[in-house]
This record gives sequence, C-alpha cells and structure tokens, in this order.
Amino acid sequence: MFRIAHLTDPHVGPLPRPRLRELMGKRLTGFINWHRGRDRAHDMELLAALVQDMRNQRPDHIACTGDIANIGLPQEWDAAREFLASLGEPDAVSFVPGNHDAYIEGALAGLLTVCGPWTRDDAGEEGVFPYVRRRDHVALVGLSSAIPTAPFVASGRMGQTQLDAAEKLLDGLAEEGLCRVVMIHHPPHVAGASAGRNLTDSRKFEEMIARTGADLVLHGHNHIGTVATIPGPDGRVPVIGAPSASSRGGTIAHRAAYYLFDIALADYGFTVKAQMRGLKADGSIGFLENVSLARKSGGLRESLKRGKHARQ
Repeated sequence: MFRIAHLTDPHVGPLPRPRLRELMGKRLTGFINWHRGRDRAHDMELLAALVQDMRNQRPDHIACTGDIANIGLPQEWDAAREFLASLGEPDAVSFVPGNHDAYIEGALAGLLTVCGPWTRDDAGEEGVFPYVRRRDHVALVGLSSAIPTAPFVASGRMGQTQLDAAEKLLDGLAEEGLCRVVMIHHPPHVAGASAGRNLTDSRKFEEMIARTGADLVLHGHNHIGTVATIPGPDGRVPVIGAPSASSRGGTIAHRAAYYLFDIALADYGFTVKAQMRGLKADGSIGFLENVSLARKSGGLRESLKRGKHARQ
C-alpha cells in the first residue's frame, strides 16, 4: 500500500510588510483584501496543527497543490520554502503552484528558484511542467495552471504545449503499469469553478483525460472539499478538491482539512481508499469522514493483458 496525503491552499502568513513600490497593480488589491479579512481567515496555528496530524498518519508522500504564497512578494518565498520543508524532504513532497504563487509577472519564477526542489522530476529537472515522480507503484504527475492575471481575476491555464506533453507522459506511464496521480491547482473539470476563477482550458483537459486516462486527479483553489468525476477511456476518473489547509471559518466543508489516499495493488489494477481529516466541531484535528471515489481504478487493465505489472 502507498499512502498519499493531499493538502492545498495554506496561504502561509503573516504577510510581510511590502515596500511602497511593491504595491503597484494587482498586489495593492491583494494587500487590501488580506488586511480586510484574509489574514483572519487563514490561521497559521491551525495550519501547524493540521500538518502535525498529517505527519502522524505517516504518509509515504505528500502532495501540495498550490497557493503557499499570497501576493507574490519576494519576501514570501523563504516562508514558502520553510513551509514545504515542514512537510518533508523534497523527495517525499510534491508541489504544484497556484494562482497566488504567480500573482504578478515574474512571481512564479522567483518562487520556483527557492522551492524548485519540491518539483524535481525523475530526470533531476526543477520547475518544469509537467513533471513525473515515480514512487513504488505510483506516478505523481505535476501540472501548472498558475498564470498572472488581472485584478479580481483568479483563473488559470495549462496551455496547449503542456497539455500535449501531459498526454504523452500519461500514455507512457500507463504502459509502465503505474497508478497515475495528477496534481493541479485549479479544478480541471469544466464545471469546477465559475468564470474568472476557472481553468480556461478545462475542456481540453477533460478531452485529454478521456483519451489517455488517469487514476486520480487532485486539486485545490476552491477552498472546499469536493468529489467529482470525469470520463476516462476505461471508466470515470475521480477529481478531488481539498479545502484550504489553514481555513478556520465557514461550513464544515470549508474548514481546514486534508485527504489521505491509500493506493493498493489488486489483481485487476488498483484500489484507492480515501478519508478526510481536519478541523472538527470541538476544535481538535482528527478523522472527519471516509470518502467515496465512485470507482476502483482500472488503470492497469491493458497493462495486465500485456503482462506489464508494476511488481515485475
């Protein structure tokens, strides 16, 4: 069994004091929004308690799907690196960026110069998307939907070059007989988010998955726990969104939480069992619910026919 913990949108604070010249354009609106309530919505003590509970579950790997920064200040990059280091060593933690990590032009490149080791692929490259990290019978595929946008816009885009590369990569991993876990920040399905917050090429993403398949897709961005499915070539593919890992307010679905996925080899492919852990009504961190993924993975079906099994 291989255990993956998935958390997202920690929005690591507190926000550093920016220089006046750093508050031009979109950063100014983000700075105002932070001090109008986002600083209270994202609780760093709660985030630390959630991370400790997650580490206590002894995951084999941790997936972090973006928004570790807030308004793309260079002063945020070291805090982002410290947060990823608190999750684990780069080989045991995979990071993909979110829209807040690419808040303005150049912000994402700066962040990745510091946090690149958590995106290092099997070939040793950092900050290149898509990337793949093979771990036991699982392949973690990192995609980036992080692009700078205008004020009050939080949409994302993969772009055709990345989509084509991802399809080729996923096809090859299917031939290897690996359980393919895709990580992206924005909800990648068509109905995943409203206009202005959505992945603008989500339809192309769905079409790509319909051709090549995947076994599990993890995302963040909406700050709410969700389970959806999209068509794959041999069944529907689960698409799981996690709440913000630092959110104290809102309904139970919006409160800080993370997912645990236990992926096991089976005669026909893989089984994936999921649970959600997070902030309970009494203020403690613990088990919230088991999560139905609506299907068992059949990703090995064709590989088994050809005698290509991950255990060989």
